[in-house]
Amino acid sequence: MIRLGLIGDNIAASKAPLLHETAGRLAGVDVRYDRLVPKDMGLGFDGVFDHARESGFRGLNVTYPYKERATARVHVSDPLVQAIGAVNTVRFDADGPQGFNTDYSGFMRAYRAARAGQDVGRVCLIGAGGVGKAVGFALIGLGATDIRCVDTDTDKATTLARSLAAQETGARIHVAPSAEGAAKDADGIINCTPLGMEGIGGTPLPEAAMRGASWAFDAVYTPVHTPFLQSAKRAGLDIISGYELFFGQGIDAWEVFTGLPLDTAALRAAISG
Repeated sequence: MIRLGLIGDNIAASKAPLLHETAGRLAGVDVRYDRLVPKDMGLGFDGVFDHARESGFRGLNVTYPYKERATARVHVSDPLVQAIGAVNTVRFDADGPQGFNTDYSGFMRAYRAARAGQDVGRVCLIGAGGVGKAVGFALIGLGATDIRCVDTDTDKATTLARSLAAQETGARIHVAPSAEGAAKDADGIINCTPLGMEGIGGTPLPEAAMRGASWAFDAVYTPVHTPFLQSAKRAGLDIISGYELFFGQGIDAWEVFTGLPLDTAALRAAISG
């Protein structure tokens, strides 16, 4: 049996167990995937991490709000993931825990599938936490010309902007004081905050501020049709659901965990609905 798990808060609705256990069935291996909520287990993040490692888990996914904290518990060999400063996938190897970021590759996969051949353009990026960092670096990889970083914690937004600017791609990177200001004349609008998630609710941007943009993405996927994406659709934007990031990062995490081939079309069909 391959034991996997997800560490995070507000993950009761997560489809990660369904994705990985179904992938196991399709690949012909037995997979057990557990939700690991620190407060429900009476442990902190480090305690849950150690519990998983000592209990024979092959690997972990890490979600809000622990992606940045996870970097201190793993070895990260990829310079890009080191620069991102957030880990969402951990594999327990004989020589210690190894850290990866499949949010980065998952977002690039999702964007290309939804908007093949279309430029990213100018982007309002709301949320500079773990997933915001990964998506910011993915935007650089996709050729964004202008990234406006927004966060209620200005220090986080500033740190992300500096990390992105250090990539020296020629893109204009700066910190915006408000989401509404950052959205003005933007081509893409992205939510990388937990607002809209089941158990949290809300949206980081009013519908009126979205008008004039071309596309929107929400990293939240529980529910799939978040208030943010509903507003974007009414405002006439092309929308990319957080489910597409979830699915893309899940495929890449499966590769990290097992190295086994996977029929991704069959997996999508099996877990849809």
